[in-house]
Amino acid sequence: MGQSTEELSTQIAGTRESLATDLDALQNRVSPSAIVERRKEAARGKVRSVKDKVMGSGHSAASSAGSTGSNAVAGVKDGVGDAKDATSDAIEGSPLAAGLIAFGAGLVIAALIPATDAEQRASQKVVEAAQPLVDEAKSMGQEVGANLKDSAAGAAQQVKETAQDSVQRVQDEGKSSAESVRAEAPGQS
Repeated sequence: MGQSTEELSTQIAGTRESLATDLDALQNRVSPSAIVERRKEAARGKVRSVKDKVMGSGHSAASSAGSTGSNAVAGVKDGVGDAKDATSDAIEGSPLAAGLIAFGAGLVIAALIPATDAEQRASQKVVEAAQPLVDEAKSMGQEVGANLKDSAAGAAQQVKETAQDSVQRVQDEGKSSAESVRAEAPGQS
């Protein structure tokens, strides 16, 4: 025999619920704001991934920081080769530390090696070649300063003249207004 109305109502309610769920999922899938949010989250994930690769994750930074002291002591005891290993272990995941160490090493090496005669001559040539440019830049700066001074003086004069005209106009209007008030006042003359 046929299904009862109660069974049909239950099936219809289930079908409606299933359709509502499917429609919500479809709407979320094609909604512009949901698409933008998914793309933003994907971009954030990629940035976090790159950042972790370059800077190291918090876990790897903590483990390398914890091992830095023992590695550095071993490096000093074992010589230059082991010190290099200790330094690379300590700076893994920390490009700022790597840059500072490289910069410091460069300064130390540069301070230890005296400049050669060729380098001194080259630096003198650079200074001599740059001197005309420096002189030209100075003269251009002075010229620009003089032009600005003239322009500023002209602008200041215009402002002064405008202010004087405005003061005179206000005084004239004040006098005129006072005279018209006196003239309109009954019994005064």
